[in-house]
Amino acid sequence: MDVETLSRWQFAITVIVHMTFPAITVGMSVLLSVTYGMYWRTKKPVYLQMFRFWRRIFAVGFALGVVMGIVMTFQFGLNWGIYASKTGPIIGPIIGMETVTAFFFEAAFIGVLLYGDGRVKHRTMFIATVVVAFGTLSSTTWILAANSWMQVPSGYTIENGQFVPVDWLEAIVSPSFQYRLPHLIVAVFLSAGLFVAGISAYYLVKRRALGFAKRSLSLALGVVAVLIPLQIALGDNVASQYIVPLQVNAEGDSPKLAAMEGNWDSTNTGFLVFIIPDQAEQRNLVEINLPWWGSAIGAKDFSGQSATPGLSEIPLDEQPNMGLTFWGFRIMFYASLLIFASAFIGTVLRLRHRLYDSTRFHKWLLWTTPIGILAIYAGWVTAEAGRQPWVVWGQLRTADSFSNLALGEVITSLVGFVVLYAVLLTAYVAYIVHTVRQGPDMKLTEPDSGAESPSEPIQAGAR
Repeated sequence: MDVETLSRWQFAITVIVHMTFPAITVGMSVLLSVTYGMYWRTKKPVYLQMFRFWRRIFAVGFALGVVMGIVMTFQFGLNWGIYASKTGPIIGPIIGMETVTAFFFEAAFIGVLLYGDGRVKHRTMFIATVVVAFGTLSSTTWILAANSWMQVPSGYTIENGQFVPVDWLEAIVSPSFQYRLPHLIVAVFLSAGLFVAGISAYYLVKRRALGFAKRSLSLALGVVAVLIPLQIALGDNVASQYIVPLQVNAEGDSPKLAAMEGNWDSTNTGFLVFIIPDQAEQRNLVEINLPWWGSAIGAKDFSGQSATPGLSEIPLDEQPNMGLTFWGFRIMFYASLLIFASAFIGTVLRLRHRLYDSTRFHKWLLWTTPIGILAIYAGWVTAEAGRQPWVVWGQLRTADSFSNLALGEVITSLVGFVVLYAVLLTAYVAYIVHTVRQGPDMKLTEPDSGAESPSEPIQAGAR
């Protein structure tokens, strides 16, 4: 237990907890735009019912995400002062642009989104929801731009020990950014889709709010069914176009890829589905191997002759943690298979007109509600653990980046963050459970006669 290790754990915990909220709210902000747009266009109360219900969950998650994002940014200067000093000329403006765009788009219109329903014109309300959704996507884009520069730095020179930009476009749109951004955007849409599908399935199991549940489930599963094949293709593209050609050492080997595959030598043509690695001994204590599949999936060699790379070929001081990288990638991969299964079964049931009648499928969706969020966690673990021992790939080591703090100070802050975040996450989950049990506004289930309902205040110009 040293300052570097504890600082890394603190930052990792902060990032993972923070990512819980964008994983839900980014996709849900688009859902709010769609549902309110449909209400404006059709005047069907069920779409307003959907909008108001999902807005409640979005609002609390959005607020907590903003607060935890601020804490994460402060850690750059507190626990990672040397990193902040060296990369500040590049990372500082990129993070600054995230703050500016997020607050410009989100803060300016979030009030209308939360409190404008029934008080402003439908057009104004719809524009506000769209702008907030654009703001959440903009925030995600800038954050990924900063991280992608750390994965594959570009557009810079080094002056007086600092990374100084010489081409801002190249620094922002780094070589890995173009592959990682679509992958992340689709991931947050999938996680939100599964989240909405799971809660909708709960109401179908309980036989409550059926009109709301059916439309929400149909919309969510439709998005998942369209996006999951695309996501699997994008994930493969990330590996083949970014990790293998861009994150390589001087010998042309990719430590991240080798750790993702779980092999120590380069003789295995199979696919390891389970390992317990021993990094010190450079071997796997336990492994389950599927022959031929490693060659087929990794090298696209269906003859089964191409061996996957081994981590022992990488110098010890350049090896990432195999356990974290391997299991981060495998959990993400296995989650994608489960999501694909849900989408496939849901599509078959839809074609057979049984999507709303299969209780077993609804219970399955209920249990898999958080799987999209877990896949995002795993993806970030793969990206960050696989980049080690570098904080800026090939240029700045993690061991040379942390602040010179007393061990006790880092332990105290780490414990404080763990306790605080555990309380906040527990409170958020409890709020979601309470909201789901309370259910959507059932006053909006009757056909809209054109008169103002008790749940929609009469306001001049609201039409």
